[in-house]
Amino acid sequence: MAGPNGDELGARLRRLEDLEEIRQLFVDYGHHLDRGDLDAYAALFTDDGELLLGPLGRARGPAEIRDVMARATRASVGNSWHLITNPIIELDGEQATAEVMWTVIFREEDGSAGVRMMGRHRDVLVRRDGRWRFLRREGLIDVPSQYPGGRT
Repeated sequence: MAGPNGDELGARLRRLEDLEEIRQLFVDYGHHLDRGDLDAYAALFTDDGELLLGPLGRARGPAEIRDVMARATRASVGNSWHLITNPIIELDGEQATAEVMWTVIFREEDGSAGVRMMGRHRDVLVRRDGRWRFLRREGLIDVPSQYPGGRT
């Protein structure tokens, strides 16, 4: 039995590179958010990208996304850490869908820390200009929090 040919190997390598770049996009999302680097955060979205966070806000395009997150994260910068886990990614050429879990650890005023909330993001991602970006990101809260209805 012969091994994969060059075309098959190239396609398999491309798939692995795409999956890794998308996983890194999830990590960068939490990293930039926790550090308050909202310009870098907003750059993870396409120019027509959409962020749907229920009562926290809805935004389209990097400028609006940056503004919504500036309001939403004002009190948490430097006091929160996003743990990104369990990505499920479905690739389809230049587009992908994904669901990823997130947990926010928050440091309280007394110095204690604990889980503030847990949930998922449902994503539509696209490769544009050779890079994967969020086209649509919808946040859902699974563990009760101050936000009613389970949607962020």
